[in-house]
Amino acid sequence: MDSLDMKILSRLLNNCRESDRQIGKELGMSGGAVSARIRKLQKNGIIEKFSVKVEPPVLGYGVLYFVVSGEDTNEILEQVSLVGEPYIVVPCVGGITVCGITVKDGLEQKAELAKKLMKDVRVLSIFEAENSEFSSNLTKTDLEILEELIKDPRQKIDTIAKKTEMSTKTITRCIEKLNENEVIQFTLIYDPIKIENYIPHAVLAWIEKDLKKTLQTMNKTFSDSYLQIPFIAKNQIVLFLYSQSIFKMDELTQKVRSIKNVKSADLFIPKKISFYTRWLEKAITEFKKSPKLHLTYQTN
Repeated sequence: MDSLDMKILSRLLNNCRESDRQIGKELGMSGGAVSARIRKLQKNGIIEKFSVKVEPPVLGYGVLYFVVSGEDTNEILEQVSLVGEPYIVVPCVGGITVCGITVKDGLEQKAELAKKLMKDVRVLSIFEAENSEFSSNLTKTDLEILEELIKDPRQKIDTIAKKTEMSTKTITRCIEKLNENEVIQFTLIYDPIKIENYIPHAVLAWIEKDLKKTLQTMNKTFSDSYLQIPFIAKNQIVLFLYSQSIFKMDELTQKVRSIKNVKSADLFIPKKISFYTRWLEKAITEFKKSPKLHLTYQTN
């Protein structure tokens, strides 16, 4: 892995539908060279698959994040599934696992229920996700196209049009709409362990006040080290970074802690990142059966 590989990986993590040509233009290389590097990343097992990441609130679901002590993913999934459907599971170095669970309603009650029911793993933290302000007005057409993109988010527009029997104009307009929605992301699943010369890591920062202003400061300070765009969860900001050594990683973490309004910051080094789409597939199927033409949600 070199710096160009990491930049390509970062671009695809943030939007895997961006063309090889466009990525090459922004990195000062040809589209063919980008394609060759992507194939190499896939062959080496660094890129496992391309994926669509949908924040559950866009479909009316809440999310509870669990930070638990333990690395047995099957056991952890069995425990957290008592309160909802798995959304994301990230086992980390040091025996800590972070997992997100989709919940239809009663988030606070489900969080309390989880504390009582989860007996075989030690729960270090449970917090509710809270996205920044967004509104969603998805149609059945949007969801039908999204359902197809879940299978392969890098599909060509002509291919999707043939499969869905819709016009290329409709497909193009829909994908542009999905791209503009900040809680729908065309991304990929990668294997952190197979990345050589760099260490992907995440810093979970707990913010006391002025979350948006603090995020702006972080963007100015750490953008050169971003692997993915930051994630906001209630009064937390999660920074996805990469470093060339454990010392640089520690330096970045300490720098996060020194930023104004940051109450504390915890470092996580993922060993595996898994997205689960069963909840998403079920939500789309249920809505397609509904007489409603639009799925509308709004948060503040």
